[in-house]
Amino acid sequence: VQLQASGGGLVQAGGSLRLSCAASGRTFSRNAMAWFRQAPGKEREFVAAISWNSFGTLYQDSVKGRFTISRDNAKNTVYLQMNSLKPEDTAVYYCAARSDSTTYSYTSRFTSSYDYWGQGTLVTVSS
Repeated sequence: VQLQASGGGLVQAGGSLRLSCAASGRTFSRNAMAWFRQAPGKEREFVAAISWNSFGTLYQDSVKGRFTISRDNAKNTVYLQMNSLKPEDTAVYYCAARSDSTTYSYTSRFTSSYDYWGQGTLVTVSS
């Protein structure tokens, strides 16, 4: 099982990026997925999560209104659209997936809720 994150890069403050996380090796169409990030010298933190059917979404307060998580179960892929980027958004972004299927609109902000992790993609926002 592999989660391949992509789409990171260098962008100026106020700009936008779209991250993608493509899963292979099994389907996650019935599983909650999420994005986390880790800035240099800091602990990994929750960014956004989405339920298997996209009915439930959850965001960290600092990204609400700027980031949007979505998924395409047919493509086994989760996305993170990031707008109005700020220098404090600079981090390595990781996608994650829960191993077991989840209920209707289940989401979680806890790293312990997820069993599979991607390798990360670096987002750098310059001021």
